[in-house]
Amino acid sequence: MPTRKKSASQPLAITVAKTAPLSKKLRGKARVVSSKTVYKGKVFSVTADQVVEPGGVTARRDVIRHNGSVVILAVDHSRNPADPDILLIRQYRHAAEQFLLELPAGRIEPGEKLIPAAKRELIEETGYRAKKWSHHVRYFASPGFLSEAMNVLLAEELTLGEAAPEEDERIEILMTPLSEVISLIQAGKILDSKTLVAVLLYASLHPNK
Repeated sequence: MPTRKKSASQPLAITVAKTAPLSKKLRGKARVVSSKTVYKGKVFSVTADQVVEPGGVTARRDVIRHNGSVVILAVDHSRNPADPDILLIRQYRHAAEQFLLELPAGRIEPGEKLIPAAKRELIEETGYRAKKWSHHVRYFASPGFLSEAMNVLLAEELTLGEAAPEEDERIEILMTPLSEVISLIQAGKILDSKTLVAVLLYASLHPNK
């Protein structure tokens, strides 16, 4: 567990204890004994897998199979470089039963590369284009049962064009200063995980922005 040290004259410091290397028994991948597709839809499928996992655990794992997603952290420095604007969208999410503030995102089509997928989604949902692209972070949203990897890309040097959302998308576009986005997060008004991960990491890496 991390230990925290703090004095009156020094900022908060975090010391992370060293951990021993993983045993060979806890490395590698599971051996799939059997796998059956129990549902196949437009966006994802579900498999029931009988597996032997590293360490010898035998179990049935029901897994939502998803091709992965791109998330676009679009940052506009033109108005105020010290407090750049973050491109947020607001749309209704049926599973959450509410409107959510979030970053533009979408699934990766089979065989599609990350940056082309991100460019496509950014244009479709917002109309914005970006001249500068870079990798930000990759993470698994819920690895206990979901195979989807979230690939966050940083988009900069933005220009606005015409959006082309899908028929079932009703999207409101909100250019929001980073400081305000952080305030919304702290107030519990941004609940979308990809937005929390991407924005808070960006803020930690760019403390003067």
